[in-house]
Amino acid sequence: MVRLAIVKRDGRTAALVAGGAGAVSLAVTLAHPLAGLAGVNIVALVAEVAVLLLLTVRTIRRSPARRAAVSATLSCAAVALILLRAVWPGPPQLALGACSAWSLGAVAATGIGLYLRRLDDNRRRAVEEATRTQRLGLARDLHDFVAHDVNGMLVQAQAAQVVAGALPEPVADALRRIEDAGQRALASLDHTVHALGERGPGIEGLARLADAFSPGVRVELTVEAAPRQEVSSLAYRVVTEALTNVRRHAPRATAVVVEVREEGRVVRVRVADDGGGSSPGTRIGGGFGLAGLRDLLEARGGRLVAGPHDRGWQVVAEIPA
Repeated sequence: MVRLAIVKRDGRTAALVAGGAGAVSLAVTLAHPLAGLAGVNIVALVAEVAVLLLLTVRTIRRSPARRAAVSATLSCAAVALILLRAVWPGPPQLALGACSAWSLGAVAATGIGLYLRRLDDNRRRAVEEATRTQRLGLARDLHDFVAHDVNGMLVQAQAAQVVAGALPEPVADALRRIEDAGQRALASLDHTVHALGERGPGIEGLARLADAFSPGVRVELTVEAAPRQEVSSLAYRVVTEALTNVRRHAPRATAVVVEVREEGRVVRVRVADDGGGSSPGTRIGGGFGLAGLRDLLEARGGRLVAGPHDRGWQVVAEIPA
């Protein structure tokens, strides 16, 4: 059974707060003359404007475009009209001038938010391009050097079976096994080269990964995150490696819990099984697998830990978003 609940939270909180604050401020401004209130607290008014402008900058920078447009419009309108509380009723020219002057602050906040949004987009594209360049370089090295050497060993094993004539059965069997291993290695290298040449799968592929897991093992999958592609691919790698270790080293497991949650600026990945807490393959001691992922995460400012829990073994990774 797979339970998938994808919640795209990137920037939504900022948009909701900015839009809600703008709507409340507008409601207070419109209600002020209707309620017959006179006078305002200038300090409170300035503080309210400052908060609205900060929220405007944050929602334009962080939120999806459509949400940012709606929320920023509400907060900017609230800033532009807020002086009506002080000048209403009064000459129309005074009200118009006051609103026009204060709207400049909303325009400035919008410009700052758009500028920061552009910087973030440029930084993200630069990181993705650098990652892609490294990935393609690794793919070329695997193709030009590793695959070439493996192919050379395979050719020599095949030639030995033909040129040497009749061979003792143990020798012939060893050569056949070397040939088979070489064929599998070349197939794996080919798959790896193609995978490196393309964008790797992300958390959107976890549902299919869970469905294809070992028969008889229930996988409960919860995804509450929408990180950028690099982080999403890294989360997918952590889950893949953890599930592989469950299959290899926890044969008694009947259920696996997979959770991917976005907590602030960190994506937290947790994979826990009920296999009895004796999964030696998931212990981090060196080499590749989880050990390599741990080193990669630590280099990025994250962390990865593995160890026993209540009924089995769990792997927890924290990836900076």
